Amino acid sequence: MNTRLKPITRFISILCALALIAVLYVPLWRIELSAPQYPEGLVLQIFPNKLGGDVEVVNGLNHYIGMRTLHASDFVEFIVLPYIIGALAVFGLLSALINRKWFFIAWVAFFVVFGIVAMADFYRWEYNYGHNLDDSAPIKVPGMAYQPPLIGYKKLLNFGAYSIPDTGGWIFIGVAILLIVCFFLEIRKTVRITKTLEIKTTALSLLAVFSMTACSTGPQPISFGQDGCDFCKMTISDNRFGAELVTQKGKVYKFDDMHCLAAFHKSGVVAEKDIATVYMIDFSKPGTLVPARESYFLKSETLRSPMGGNIAAFQHEDSLKKFNLQFPGETLRWEQAIGL
Repeated sequence: MNTRLKPITRFISILCALALIAVLYVPLWRIELSAPQYPEGLVLQIFPNKLGGDVEVVNGLNHYIGMRTLHASDFVEFIVLPYIIGALAVFGLLSALINRKWFFIAWVAFFVVFGIVAMADFYRWEYNYGHNLDDSAPIKVPGMAYQPPLIGYKKLLNFGAYSIPDTGGWIFIGVAILLIVCFFLEIRKTVRITKTLEIKTTALSLLAVFSMTACSTGPQPISFGQDGCDFCKMTISDNRFGAELVTQKGKVYKFDDMHCLAAFHKSGVVAEKDIATVYMIDFSKPGTLVPARESYFLKSETLRSPMGGNIAAFQHEDSLKKFNLQFPGETLRWEQAIGL
């Protein structure tokens, strides 16, 4: 039985080992914060051995809401993490040098277990900092916690928190996918695999790395009476109107009226190329979000929408015609409603 690694696996092992060495010098994760008082945003970066970005500004904000301040010396992870990453890199080089399947499989298992433990530890860290608050804090909201999302977007008071892998994190994801693909190549029962198939499999694995970067572009439910409009800052209260703009990274902006959505769109805060999807509330189904570009719109002064846009959206044209009898006005399509 052949216990040696395929040449492509040895090559990828060396490539992954070198990539892991690079991880030691770049940030692994980032948490972005945005709020009206910080239009340029704040960024907290997590390196293998330190914190970076706007740490002091974030610590100042933490003081007001009772969260502990962040200091690298408080985290044992910053001491052991560089050694673990270094060990993973050494394992990769040894896998190519020793050239045995059992050693490579042990490396993949070590890598996967480390990834699971690391994410669990990160969640525990976020939970502790977001829930264990100082009772003497100047700002206290009963029942409120400030745990950032593990990955994705979350609203925390008037701050939007966006958590995503940074350069090192994406390298880790890419290495994980390549190692798993090679693992399945090595354990296949079929010994004769053409070079063409190996090249195609590697190309698919690289394509999977890029596909991993695509976050969810689906809508988030609007909490009427709680969520604020990201343009006018008023509370979204009328469940017959409202809209959401979702970026390519999965960040969600919410609006109480077509007027606010159109004004935000024209402001250029989010470039057109960065917009993934836009959703509107279906006037005939209060609170239900539907794709805006496929919807039908009715503009009527008798609609009385929150910010005076007076435009209602409908998923189906039949619904629009029905309400047009009650609210006489002009029918529009998406480009006309948004003002393109």
